[in-house]
Amino acid sequence: MSALRLSSALAAALLVGCFIYFSSPGPRSVKTGPVKPDKDRHQAPDFALKDVNGKTVRLSDYRGKVVLLDFWATWCGPCQIEIPWFMDLERRDKDKGFAVLGVSMDDEGWEVVKPFLSQLGVNYRVVIGNGETAQLYGGVDALPTTFLIDRDGKIAAVHVGLADRRDFEDGVEQLLQSPAPAAASRATLPASSLRSE
Repeated sequence: MSALRLSSALAAALLVGCFIYFSSPGPRSVKTGPVKPDKDRHQAPDFALKDVNGKTVRLSDYRGKVVLLDFWATWCGPCQIEIPWFMDLERRDKDKGFAVLGVSMDDEGWEVVKPFLSQLGVNYRVVIGNGETAQLYGGVDALPTTFLIDRDGKIAAVHVGLADRRDFEDGVEQLLQSPAPAAASRATLPASSLRSE
């Protein structure tokens, strides 16, 4: 009986520890950055990850668009609050040169992610990330972590933890006012290919 109690206590401690480690402790973000001036922006690392249809997605496919790159997980409460905001932004601004790209950090992969996307009716593209992807972006150690990327593929703002919806809307609006680079790649996929089956 004492072994069972110890086992239960350890499981509870691990669960609480994971929540503290991977999500924001309250309604404000741990770190919310305003949109940086052009001179302070650095190139967002490229990656090649699979979407729900098994197609390879590269961040560089989105060059010329403003991208909201969201690291999240199905079990993350603050992520579940932000996802509907991102769906609204995708609907509102996709025709203006904007895209949301979700990077799920769920260890179970599509087994848990696909039903979650289907249940919410997520209207933007999602890929499955991994430790290597997280390291490319500075060692993502809290979820959600969201990057606003400008049309040149540079990181313009970072939000760690649950941010204010207005911060995202204002940042996206500001970045959309910048003209698209002349040599930007137009190789992006339509929103209709983003939904899970």
